[in-house]
Amino acid sequence: MHLQKSDDVQARPRRRTPLIAAVAGVAALALAAGGFALAQGDDSEPSANGPIVLSGEQSQKAATVLDRPMTKPDLVLTDTKGQPFDLRERTKGKPTLIYFGYTHCPDVCPMTLSNIALAKSKLPKADQDKLQVVFVTTDPERDTAAELAKWLPAAGDPSFTGLTGDFPTIQAGARQLGIGIDPPKKEKDGSVVSMHGAQVFAFSPKTDQGYVLYGEDTTWQDYAKDLPKLIKGEAP
Repeated sequence: MHLQKSDDVQARPRRRTPLIAAVAGVAALALAAGGFALAQGDDSEPSANGPIVLSGEQSQKAATVLDRPMTKPDLVLTDTKGQPFDLRERTKGKPTLIYFGYTHCPDVCPMTLSNIALAKSKLPKADQDKLQVVFVTTDPERDTAAELAKWLPAAGDPSFTGLTGDFPTIQAGARQLGIGIDPPKKEKDGSVVSMHGAQVFAFSPKTDQGYVLYGEDTTWQDYAKDLPKLIKGEAP
């Protein structure tokens, strides 16, 4: 969980609460048709506690491969042009990164998008065109379609998709991935406190399942190393 006062841009320690439960032992995975699929007992419904991840040597990498792939959130929100955006339909069959955050975030959100944008710029043009990066606001009251349209090109890349809508719908979508977000709260000093998970989920173009996640400490070099494989639906 990421806790921030959006009006305070001073660097300070962040309280980080892991949202991902690691499971001891190596889980059974099958690499089918170039994309990840469960070898047995395929269950696309997310657990109440979030995704289960592989342990062992996988924990030494920036990428965490999920033991049970996650279903893409069933979300219909509003894009930066003010048009309805069906997340599942519009990203179907495309390598997709999804991140929940907000434009007034002083550090982690813009850094995450900047790192992804820089890594994306290192890809061949054809692969850049395939990659879908979706930013879903956790602060929709302030993050209107117009605000996202203005902020995203500067924080990340003009091709990134920004989505807004009503908070309960966004919160429910995040919960499908085991990501916790709370409504922004205004403090007595006028600052706004926003809490949200800081994971980036990668979805395979072959299965449309979320099979890899990244934490807030992932560098642009980490993304640059993994993106060519993620675009193909392969293990990073």
